[in-house]
Amino acid sequence: MLSITIRRAIVIPLGAAMALAASISGLSVAQAQEPDVVVIKNFMFSPMSVTIKAGSTVTWKNLDGEPHSVVNDAGLFRSSALDQNDTYKFKFDKPGVYKIFCGIHPNMKATITVQ
Repeated sequence: MLSITIRRAIVIPLGAAMALAASISGLSVAQAQEPDVVVIKNFMFSPMSVTIKAGSTVTWKNLDGEPHSVVNDAGLFRSSALDQNDTYKFKFDKPGVYKIFCGIHPNMKATITVQ
């Protein structure tokens, strides 16, 4: 019979792994259902590249505990600072390639391709 300490050493990491797997698969399902949503998490835009049709609206949602902003490098649009769970939307009417970055953390970059 396994002691309680050994059982805990096995069950706790297994439970954590299962919870992580569930949260990752849940995020994939959420993104699959909302193709024009870009999540801001872990100081990254995800996905980093999106292709949409002209007339589509992209929504950015900040899931980080730190504020972020969404800025087009050509100056077409700029969000205010987005706190955790805040969103910003922009409708892309014209085809082209739009480079995006975070105005607070400029190393965060993404590309929106509009067809």
